[in-house]
Amino acid sequence: MEIFYFLVFGALSLVVVALELTKTNKDRINTPSAFNAFKNNYLLVYSLMMAGDWLQGPYVYYLYSQYGFGKGEIGQLFIAGFGSSMLFGTIVGSLADKQGRKRACITYCITYILSCITKHSPEYKVLMVGRVLGGIATSLLFSAFESWLVAEHNKRGFEQQWLSITFSKAIFLGNGLVAILAGLFGNVLVDSLSLGPVAPFDAAACFLAIGMAIIMSSWTENYGDPSENKDLLTQFRGAAVAIASDEKIALLGAIQSLFEGSMYTFVFLWTPALSPNNEDIPHGFIFATFMLASMLGSSLASRLMARNTPKVESYMQIVFVVSSASLVLPIVTSFLVPPSDVKGGSISFSGCIQLLGFCAFEACVGIFWPSIMKMRSQYIPEEARSTIMNFFRIPLNIFVCVVLYNVDAFPITVMFGMCAIFLFVASILQRRLQAIAEKPKSGGDWGLSEKNTEADPLNI
Repeated sequence: MEIFYFLVFGALSLVVVALELTKTNKDRINTPSAFNAFKNNYLLVYSLMMAGDWLQGPYVYYLYSQYGFGKGEIGQLFIAGFGSSMLFGTIVGSLADKQGRKRACITYCITYILSCITKHSPEYKVLMVGRVLGGIATSLLFSAFESWLVAEHNKRGFEQQWLSITFSKAIFLGNGLVAILAGLFGNVLVDSLSLGPVAPFDAAACFLAIGMAIIMSSWTENYGDPSENKDLLTQFRGAAVAIASDEKIALLGAIQSLFEGSMYTFVFLWTPALSPNNEDIPHGFIFATFMLASMLGSSLASRLMARNTPKVESYMQIVFVVSSASLVLPIVTSFLVPPSDVKGGSISFSGCIQLLGFCAFEACVGIFWPSIMKMRSQYIPEEARSTIMNFFRIPLNIFVCVVLYNVDAFPITVMFGMCAIFLFVASILQRRLQAIAEKPKSGGDWGLSEKNTEADPLNI
């Protein structure tokens, strides 16, 4: 492995360690033991949930190819997963609000475990069922757990600002450290122990089962709107009215869809971007480097959110501009660096430049997650939190499905250019969100109440 990869990984490691060790009292928020116990319990569960998710990611495509499926059939399986998340996500989100977020989190565990079990079958129809179950589970992962946390945090009377601690730590651990360890553990199972590509899915099921046991034994139930007279259609209508009547919620949904759509597109594009001529690149090590960059971003976010200034709405504008610029690099290098016709070999000079830019993008991802969680906790009404959050994922999943279906129709530079434009538009929308949020300054810090329910749009 080339020294370049070690240098990048080592430099990022040093920065992350330095950020964590040099935190001052201004970068930390003193919290009581009751909150710390609550936070640590959630972080343990969230880390186990993310371990179950990260273990599967690197091996899904590989497993399908080992079963003899071609690129087209594998693409259909991936589209089924995102399509399932789009079609069923809002339904399961509404059920989480009405039937209970704890039940929804347990349902996530069961659904994802069943999805893992289907990976033992080489039958296309069984694998398709697994992808559908995986899509439903993904919707629950990115809505039910956060909804339970926010509701339980408020129910226990903890300070609103303390949410930022839990959010940043969850991303630092779940989307950073756990992702790296899961990648290494999966590599040991498949390569070192030669247990085959289905082994990571079995390990994921075990982690999910452990997390489910902790949820069942230590979590209490909370609801959005448990009123008996509201069916699913009424909940959908209420969520739609909330989004349409509050520009802050609509802007937040658009920003989230633009960023996440670009992020998921990047997941498919970074490999061909770094190895256009089938250069020999260490995919696992690069993935670990990206996750380390994400940890760096979440560490920065924890510092930013611990202070009163700059506020989330302000610094996220810069984050979106930087992320947009980082995805322009493949386009710039294609013009400035002459393309090589040599097949194979090590990573090219332009690939090295792009890798640095991609690390910057992943650092922005690390800042984005806790920051968007913080803004969602401020602006989305509690009554339909899971429903609205899954509404946000509808355009995201449509976008990803379209990209997957047409991934070979456009040059890679066009795809990166599209993502860069989306991210720049997100920065403009973020600026608009800041302007609206700062209007009623007398409403108190963090827009706490603006108050989340200015006209109570859900009271219909």
